[in-house]
Amino acid sequence: MVWDPKDPWGKKPDPLEEVLKQAQSQFKDILPPGGLKSLIPSGGAWNIIIAALVIFLVWQSVFIVAPDEEGVVKRFGVPVRAVEPGPHFKIPLIESVLQPKVAKLFRVEVGFRTNQQGRQQMVPQEALMLTGDMNILAIEFIVQYKIKEARNFLFNVADIHETIGKAAEASMREVVGKSKIDEALTTGKAVIQQDTLTLLQTILDQYQSGVQIAAVQLQDVDPPEAVAAAFKDVTNAKEDREKLINQAQGYRNDIIPRAKGEAAELVNRAKGFAQARLNRAQGETNRFLATLKEYNQAKDVITKRIYIETMEEILPHTEKIIIDGKGGERLLPYLPLDRLSRSGPSTLAKPGSHVEVEEPRPDLSPTLKSRNARP
Repeated sequence: MVWDPKDPWGKKPDPLEEVLKQAQSQFKDILPPGGLKSLIPSGGAWNIIIAALVIFLVWQSVFIVAPDEEGVVKRFGVPVRAVEPGPHFKIPLIESVLQPKVAKLFRVEVGFRTNQQGRQQMVPQEALMLTGDMNILAIEFIVQYKIKEARNFLFNVADIHETIGKAAEASMREVVGKSKIDEALTTGKAVIQQDTLTLLQTILDQYQSGVQIAAVQLQDVDPPEAVAAAFKDVTNAKEDREKLINQAQGYRNDIIPRAKGEAAELVNRAKGFAQARLNRAQGETNRFLATLKEYNQAKDVITKRIYIETMEEILPHTEKIIIDGKGGERLLPYLPLDRLSRSGPSTLAKPGSHVEVEEPRPDLSPTLKSRNARP
């Protein structure tokens, strides 16, 4: 065994050390003669580089979240916190920020698509649906949603827009499959929209999508083209029926209160008339009783008084000619009544009128005086 002064224990050199030495020698050959120190600038250039580096780090550390946004900070791709609108800080080059529009209302079209020119084109694969009474309808609707939780919206679902569209189509198919075609075409649209919204929100909550459904709106609900005309006639007839029913209800609501008011007015008027007649009858009764009492006390005077009052009521309405008894003795007993009736109503009597020749009457002054003193 030959003695080797480099290896007094007789061991062979480590291969790993040999590889490191070779790499070190190759690295030294690549560097310039001055080494790493020759690459580092000195003086003013070094200060400029440091200032630029500081500005870059500050620019990377500050971010601003708009009022309609929510900031989600990621650290090495993992969300660590959510921030409200306003200025905030983050670790530069390590953390990044996503700022979704949480106040914006997004729109998903199902059953049709709108091109850049604003024209709508139906997508039969999505629009054609089967109703509960085994009829086919082409239903086009839109879904409006907004972001409820930004972190779940960004990281829990890969393609949230496509997912909402598919979930909305499935929800609409389930709701329409439980409805009849007449309800979908006429009065049941509001119920279908509400049921679809509720079911769609339940599905998206199960996915933890962080989405809030704002509205589900039916755009077009049409039957197949082969029977579209017949369905249109049926729909128009039902709408006319509803219109006539509403008009009848309006007429009923107008005429019944008016009739009740008129009936109440007539009843009140009749009650008032009855009360007035009753009061008048009671007054006349009381007057007659008072007159009867006075009559029993002075029958002669009351008799004359009643006679005079009766004559006052009768004579002013009777055409008459009164001749004193003495003057009548010197007159011929002939009266041309037909001529006298044409002379005038004040002094002549008409045919058929009453003509009296009145004898002198006794003095009735006591009677007239008693007339002025009525009870």
